[in-house]
Amino acid sequence: MNENVQYVIEVEGLTKRFGDFTAVDHISFSVHSGEIFGFLGANGAGKTTAMRMLCGLSKPTSGTGTVAGFDITTQSELVKRHIGYMSQKFSLYEDLKVWENLRLFGGIYGMKDRDIACKSDEMFRELGFEAERDTLVKSLPLGWKQKLAFSVSIFHEPKVVFLDEPTGGVDPVTRRQFWELIYRAADRGITVFVTTHYMDEAEYCDRVSIMVDGKIEALDTPRILRMQYRAETMDEVFRQLARKAKRQSD
Repeated sequence: MNENVQYVIEVEGLTKRFGDFTAVDHISFSVHSGEIFGFLGANGAGKTTAMRMLCGLSKPTSGTGTVAGFDITTQSELVKRHIGYMSQKFSLYEDLKVWENLRLFGGIYGMKDRDIACKSDEMFRELGFEAERDTLVKSLPLGWKQKLAFSVSIFHEPKVVFLDEPTGGVDPVTRRQFWELIYRAADRGITVFVTTHYMDEAEYCDRVSIMVDGKIEALDTPRILRMQYRAETMDEVFRQLARKAKRQSD
């Protein structure tokens, strides 16, 4: 990467302690605009705690970090306003119609009614959801909810979207379709920061970091990591590193 690369996430020595326990131990990395960045680690590695700090939900014990140009310690509310977030639970309102979810989240992010209406029409066309505008979210198939939740998380065109194990519980075909949406978002310049337990998905990322016991043990492109660890798949790389882990839970 060269000097002209615009970094959307920059972290230096980021640390989080709970009493005597160090959940995140002096991690440093940068993520550039439009990158799909995989943030991996076994249960207990510290990735959830690290993501909470990056989203402005938890203050670091020490170290520094900026997300979308805002300081995660002193400007956490601005961080929250300029990012998108999606978890495995989808964060949708099941008893609202599809269009009502879009209007609600658009309003939360301060979008104007006219912009919400235009963006909704565009999103319905892109997803092929025109016939589902008035459908209650709870009536949608799981894969459709997943696509809607992702579309809601980037509805306000954030600089970065955090995806916390977004493909859990869906079949491989639906997972692949979901990743097509991720590629489209990255092509528009939205940075995608994703955690996943599916190592085949790690292969889809531009770069991958792997945490072990609170530290980043590896960070590079999937191809280089496979070469470095003499592995045929990212699953093999992950297993080699995960075997070093001494703790069991975040």
